[in-house]
Amino acid sequence: MPAQSVDALFRSLNRGDLAPVYYFFGPEDVLKDEAVRSILDRALDPALRDFNFDQRSAAQLDAEEVHALCNTLPMLAERRVVLLRDVECWKRKTKGRAELLKYLERPSAETLVIMLQGSAEEKEDRELAAGACAVGFDRLPPERARKWLLRQAGQLGVNLEPDAAEHLIRVVGCDLGALASEMSKLASLPSGEIMTAGRVGELVGVRHGETLWDWREAVLNGETGRAATLLPSVLDQAGVSGVKLVTALGTSLVGLGIARSHFDDGMRGRSLEAGVMKSLLSVRPFGLLSYKEEAARWSRWAPDWPHRRIRSALKAARDTDQALKNTTVSDERGLLTDLVLQIGVPSAEAA
Repeated sequence: MPAQSVDALFRSLNRGDLAPVYYFFGPEDVLKDEAVRSILDRALDPALRDFNFDQRSAAQLDAEEVHALCNTLPMLAERRVVLLRDVECWKRKTKGRAELLKYLERPSAETLVIMLQGSAEEKEDRELAAGACAVGFDRLPPERARKWLLRQAGQLGVNLEPDAAEHLIRVVGCDLGALASEMSKLASLPSGEIMTAGRVGELVGVRHGETLWDWREAVLNGETGRAATLLPSVLDQAGVSGVKLVTALGTSLVGLGIARSHFDDGMRGRSLEAGVMKSLLSVRPFGLLSYKEEAARWSRWAPDWPHRRIRSALKAARDTDQALKNTTVSDERGLLTDLVLQIGVPSAEAA
């Protein structure tokens, strides 16, 4: 049985449908924890939770302990819940794992088991998935990460403007753990303050309009001077490197090539954006901003980027990437400035 989506899981929980065994895997630990809390809220009486909820690390359990955890009867309740963390630590022939696989063949009606796999091991364990309701927790795309962030802000009482949420995602990315960490910092500030993009930029140390994505947009929008001017501040940011900038630019150039192909086929306006969006959804590449917004940008830039220019820019990006990875080269800013100038002032052949 294929793994269930996160959306399908939460829909079933909202209906009150509980499976006897769940297996959660994938890179997004924050969503896994939210799902666990949702299951606990629906499965257990808060007054009796301490008596009917056990959580253990799989690495510390032998076969007898697994058997006891999964088969102990609930106390004054319909069911009990067992949360097994770090199930990826079990080796294939571990006795504890073997006991759990045996249990999965005939799970107890009085016990709900949640098997939680850490993000360090993203691959699905087929043996565990076969005996459970398996759910893969992937990173959220930017548009959904923004909605999650705004919902989180509301729960914490932070007055976060949509533009500020967008800026946070541009700075931090779609890692919900990192976003939650930034939100906890904002929540510690005096209540009532409106968190604008500018204010959030001051607090996280990256000014609004000076992110990696702003640099990429300046390059592809033909704002060569601005792109070169942004380089020092962007390169000084935590987690940003020359290779990361070139990678983001290269991904966008490939997307721009898709948009240009649709443009050359006669698509224009909303039809062009829809065609690009369809192509994006068919492959769902990671490391972009909102697919809808990216489709709009690439479609807007497509008329100015014939395929020859795109190929020339990709070649320049590849050469810069190789130079940046050469340990004898240390001038990231110089190499990237050269790249910006090459792309911003295309040769007659590429234009």
